Amino acid sequence: MLLAATALGLALRVYQLARPGFLLGVTEYDDGVYFGSAVRLFYGAVPYRDFVLVHPPGIVLLMAPLGLLARATGTATAFAVARVLTAVAGAACVPLGGSLVRHRGPLAVAIVCGLLAVYPAGIDASHTVLLEPWLVLFCLFGALAAFEGDRLTARSRRLTWAGVAFGFAVAIKLWAALPLLIIALLYWALVSRRAGLRCLAGVLIGFGAAALPFFVSAPGSFYRDVVVAQLSRADLTRVPVWLRLQSLAGLNVPKPASHAVIALACIALAGLALAFALGAWFETRRPPPVLDCFAGLTAILILVVFLVPADFYPHYAWFFAPFLALSLGLTASRWAAGFTVSLHGRAGRSVRARMVPLLTLAAMAVTGLFAVRQFQHLSRLRSGDPAPLVRRSTSRGACLLVDIPTVSILADRFVSTDPGCSPMVDPIGTSYALSGGRNGVTGAARTPAVMRLWRSAFEAARYVWVQCLPWRPPQCQSERRIPWTRSLLRYFTRHFELVRGQGRGMNLFVRRSS
Repeated sequence: MLLAATALGLALRVYQLARPGFLLGVTEYDDGVYFGSAVRLFYGAVPYRDFVLVHPPGIVLLMAPLGLLARATGTATAFAVARVLTAVAGAACVPLGGSLVRHRGPLAVAIVCGLLAVYPAGIDASHTVLLEPWLVLFCLFGALAAFEGDRLTARSRRLTWAGVAFGFAVAIKLWAALPLLIIALLYWALVSRRAGLRCLAGVLIGFGAAALPFFVSAPGSFYRDVVVAQLSRADLTRVPVWLRLQSLAGLNVPKPASHAVIALACIALAGLALAFALGAWFETRRPPPVLDCFAGLTAILILVVFLVPADFYPHYAWFFAPFLALSLGLTASRWAAGFTVSLHGRAGRSVRARMVPLLTLAAMAVTGLFAVRQFQHLSRLRSGDPAPLVRRSTSRGACLLVDIPTVSILADRFVSTDPGCSPMVDPIGTSYALSGGRNGVTGAARTPAVMRLWRSAFEAARYVWVQCLPWRPPQCQSERRIPWTRSLLRYFTRHFELVRGQGRGMNLFVRRSS
């Protein structure tokens, strides 16, 4: 069952990458930032010191071997390998989640593995180099080390490795501090302070080994990029609660659901978990095991945190998925075990023999239905690929300035030999860091440091590629990434002209002859 669910999860993710434009096309903005930072590192530019990176450096270290590969094969090939590895990392979460609950029987495994295999946000997050698949992977590694069955481990080696895994997860994305906080509180309350301190020592090792070299190279910039820029981020509008709940409930495929459907689905999920929990309590008359408490408390904490910030993207929900799956699977198995134990006689034996297998088959059937729905959705996916045009129209080693770094990576034009070419890999993150959380539409242009950086970047560039033209009405996110002002736009139109022979929507510019 565990292997079948893992194969299904991997098949969905690989099938997604096989869709037109998904392996070597532009499908995301953030993936170019994470992979590009690793490439920059191998060409001598250090994150935080030489360019802005608004996340901890864990993903840079994970992508570092592929940054080295990029020097030999080109950035496009190495980036395709990175996408495949991220899909594998996402699928690897399925057996890890199943291993965490295997001792609770087939029903728990079927629910946890089935949900992780077909959860829409998990498949979406695995389509390219995003943080969430790697973040969840290391959080599950940490949970596997921290728990022995239903109990927290007291063995020193396991405690240390649990801390190291969670510490490195925090070095990938600060969200990992949420399950780590729950683990720490449970250790403090139920095991011993000494055990909690040993786990904390492992966290310091895992996080420190990843982050300390970068922090030492530029402590002020590290704190500004990773902490201040994230906490101060602001936007013109908030993502509605309905859209957040839609992603968290797994209803964002294949088309947006109505508010009523979203509300019913959320009520059903919450009601199901509560019913299982209450049923288990009444049947066993015992409090839930520590593993159940960890899963439930973490799921609630993540849900609350996801409703706070202004921004929310569908793939964020993958961080919520394993704790939702664990909560449902563990409470369902506990209720089923408690219910059958309370039955006596021949009828009770008959129910015990049939109930769990039937519930397990039902969970597998629901997983199959969702898998079919996912395959149908994925079969319709297409993505554009501006990289061939950029590759044909630009010279290798020329300074190419883009507002989506993935474009220059896939065109093998990410690395420049031109003197003074900007090492910037994250246009919008750079504005966040230098302007105190503002982007191109919320006032980043009012910060002199932001405008000096962009003016310098344009002055050094031989080519510029933008997703949409700045003098037309807003059609995309480009105006959020580049803080266009009259002065900057005047410089751009005076010194750059559109490359001829482009297709529709291709906005590649070349510096005018002097």
